[in-house]
Amino acid sequence: MASNPLVELQRYGQSIWYDNIRRALLETGDIKKKIEEDGLLGVTSNPTIFEKAIIGSTDYNQALRELVDQGKDVNEIYEALAIKDIQMAADLFLPVYERTNGVDGYVSLEVSPRLAHDTEGTIAEAKRLFAAVNRKNVMIKVPATPAGLPAIEQLIGLGINVNVTLIFSQEVYEKVALAYIAGLEKLSSEGKPIDRVASVASFFISRIDTAVDSALEMKIRRSNDEKEKDACYGLIGKVAIANAKLAYQKFKEIFSSERFLALKTKGAMVQRPLWASTGTKNPLYSDVYYVEELIGPDTVNTVPPATFTAFRDHGKVALTLESDIAGAQRVLANLAEVGIDLREITQNLRTEGVRLFIESFDTLMSAIESKRDAIISGILERQSANLGKYAEPVKAAIARMEKEQFIRQIWRKNAGLWKKEPEHQQIISNALGWLTVVDAMVDQADELKAFGERIKQTGFEDCALLGMGGSSLCPDVFRITFGHIDGYPRLRVLDSTDPATILSLEREINPAKTLFIVSSKSGTTTEPLCFYKYFFDKVRQIKGDRAGENFVAITDPGTLLEKIGRQQSFRRIFLNQADIGGRYSALSYFGLVPAAVMGMDIKTLTERAERVVNACERCVPTEDNPGARLGAILAEAYKDGRDKVTLITSPKIASLGAWIEQLLAESTGKEGKGLLPVDGEPLGPPEVYGNDRVFVHIRLKSSADESVEAKLRALEQAGHPVIRSVMNDPLDLGEEFFLWEMATAVAGALMGVNAFDQPNVQESKDNTRALLEEFSASGKLPEPLPTLEDDGIRLYCDDETEAKLEEAVKQSGAAVSLTSYLGAFLKQARPGDYLALLAFIQNTPTNNELLQSARAILRDRLRLATTLGYGPRYLHSTGQLHKGGGDNGIFIQITADDRDYLPIPGEPYSFGVLKLAQALGDYSALVSRRRRVVRIRLGKDIEAGLRSLVEIVEKAINL
Repeated sequence: MASNPLVELQRYGQSIWYDNIRRALLETGDIKKKIEEDGLLGVTSNPTIFEKAIIGSTDYNQALRELVDQGKDVNEIYEALAIKDIQMAADLFLPVYERTNGVDGYVSLEVSPRLAHDTEGTIAEAKRLFAAVNRKNVMIKVPATPAGLPAIEQLIGLGINVNVTLIFSQEVYEKVALAYIAGLEKLSSEGKPIDRVASVASFFISRIDTAVDSALEMKIRRSNDEKEKDACYGLIGKVAIANAKLAYQKFKEIFSSERFLALKTKGAMVQRPLWASTGTKNPLYSDVYYVEELIGPDTVNTVPPATFTAFRDHGKVALTLESDIAGAQRVLANLAEVGIDLREITQNLRTEGVRLFIESFDTLMSAIESKRDAIISGILERQSANLGKYAEPVKAAIARMEKEQFIRQIWRKNAGLWKKEPEHQQIISNALGWLTVVDAMVDQADELKAFGERIKQTGFEDCALLGMGGSSLCPDVFRITFGHIDGYPRLRVLDSTDPATILSLEREINPAKTLFIVSSKSGTTTEPLCFYKYFFDKVRQIKGDRAGENFVAITDPGTLLEKIGRQQSFRRIFLNQADIGGRYSALSYFGLVPAAVMGMDIKTLTERAERVVNACERCVPTEDNPGARLGAILAEAYKDGRDKVTLITSPKIASLGAWIEQLLAESTGKEGKGLLPVDGEPLGPPEVYGNDRVFVHIRLKSSADESVEAKLRALEQAGHPVIRSVMNDPLDLGEEFFLWEMATAVAGALMGVNAFDQPNVQESKDNTRALLEEFSASGKLPEPLPTLEDDGIRLYCDDETEAKLEEAVKQSGAAVSLTSYLGAFLKQARPGDYLALLAFIQNTPTNNELLQSARAILRDRLRLATTLGYGPRYLHSTGQLHKGGGDNGIFIQITADDRDYLPIPGEPYSFGVLKLAQALGDYSALVSRRRRVVRIRLGKDIEAGLRSLVEIVEKAINL
């Protein structure tokens, strides 16, 4: 206990309460364990917390059904569920309450936020709830609105414990404290005991920094005064702490006054400041910032789950609340000097806080109504799986995970769950931020929406996302799924070095009216930087020194891209949470900034994601955890050779498959292992598949397709496992992103691989770099002689492969031709193999249709899983699995002669040279690992070359 920072806080007079409540936390013993091991002393709740708990989990399904069967209406259902939770929690904390003589051990329940401006309504509701809960250690939460202040005084005067919420300013805090004292005086004047009447004043922290930082950043962007800019930079992230420290000084003053001391002699307790909203919203700040900086006597800090875990892990305890009070005063004085009115900001925050709680409450009521209707109508659960013989192994895996507390270890960010080696653990520890980023992004939703509105009002017609891999795939899902939203810029995604693709984008936009989002986690990724150089040059030719206002950067802190953005005066630089890998970044700035610019409903998207986060939490039994269950299914099927995860999606959300493809392949494809995602392959009858498939059907609720269902039933009858997921609407993509991230992490742990590194991606990059250096020195790339050429199509292979194919053709008696060589190459296929088409050409509808027809031929005749990847995008996706996974891949790389090589400003090579170097670099990496690979080079007429290639494939497969 002594070594636990959470427990150590009590030595300094601070109590830790938990800002979360849900049925599973209570029933599984999670809260009890926190009380016993972590010194937890109380719990707070609010409408948003209950919304997440009731709607985002299966905890309440049985209770909901029982209440529906009893004929309860929506309000009665909510109240029954909430009061039951509060009573259960209060009973758990009763020993704490008794041990601390009523100082701690409280559980809070909020009056309806709809009553925030109704004094009499608040009083009546608080009295009713206090009586209904019927526990002496419950606090009723009342907002510190003008109507709430007299209600607080009257409720204290009635002996009801009150948690005063939504306090943002020192002025309001003082009024709250005086209302508490006035209530005690009233109670005392009636001769009633006051020694067990308790209250806390919930002073909100991080929301202040979020609002003030936004105002400071806006002022920095608009200012030409370097001195003013420096002053603003010096205030970022400091105002909330300074405001709280000065409020604490008011607390000390008020509760050492003669007025209160007269009550204290009768046993009155001080109304402790409770630091609320202490989860870190800004990824640049420490995840325990708002705990470490506010430690002092007679205070409470109510922390969300992620902060609770983080502080237990690495929190530092010291008396900080009264350090540098003069500095805190200077911070607020300097804020006023730069022209930012803190009073106005805090008033707006209180108004906004009430509005958000009302929205959450209304959403909760609507969602309960939907669940009620779903129960009444008997709609099936949205996720199901027909596992056949794998049902028992999956059940056993889930039992093992429960016993070994897999999910708890994931949420505690225990790197040892995946690997024991220190070098692996260091990588893993710095890659688990995706677990908690949704919570931060929910709080950033309004700011992102405001940013999108500003871009819209500026008059941009298009938005071009310049990225690669994890930074481009999620925005591409949004682009394809939601299309062009009226009034907002049309989102376009560039993640190809193919010159024709780049020129096509350039022809479709007006650079002067296009916002370019340069997106790179490392800030040094070759492709986005080259795209930036090309289009920045185009905009500079039009706008000169103002070119930067057409650019936004998304990157990690301290990268080259951040430096470029500042030097070139980019319109905005979004610094992402650094502990998130690219393929796990969909629900961070990398996915959400482009979504906001194109006009998507970020708030709903992130709230949907948060619900599935809640459903995958540590307190949920593993068998009810959808992410854990999906991960267990994939891992157990893999152990039996079913390593081809075949994705079937509704046409509207078909692009989701490419995002899942990168996540699964790059996360699991290493150490000779791997799950191969098969995206975009047409669904066929059972006889065209081997026994190496798992089928995953993801569809929209509105897109039921009986022909697809019939095929899936046939596959089930043939013994193939089939997983089904139904999305209510496209905004459920938020759910799918987190669900697959959790499932991939779980599958990786069960397979024994580090799901967060990509060791073999670097091989192709290094080869490409070496080739470009050679080009820079000699002016040309090394191009080997073709093995043979037919009708303008050339075949290349390494010496060992050439000898094997030559011998095979000779043995068959067939004439030497591209067809016979390709036929001999394909005859190397074994059961359990897969065939990958790696196309370094423009992805046009016609080209794609021709390549898909080749896929269908190869799949149906060879009974092999097939994939289609466009280079260089696949290098950041399935490319890891090709080289790091098992030796069961057959690779046909396709290149062509570009009509325009397209120079890159500031580089000695063109996009055409870069693309060819990337193709040759990956080809060389595959050869060095002795993978079965050939390269086919088409001429300049790519479409004609592809048509010939499809004919050759069809003939070769029949030899």
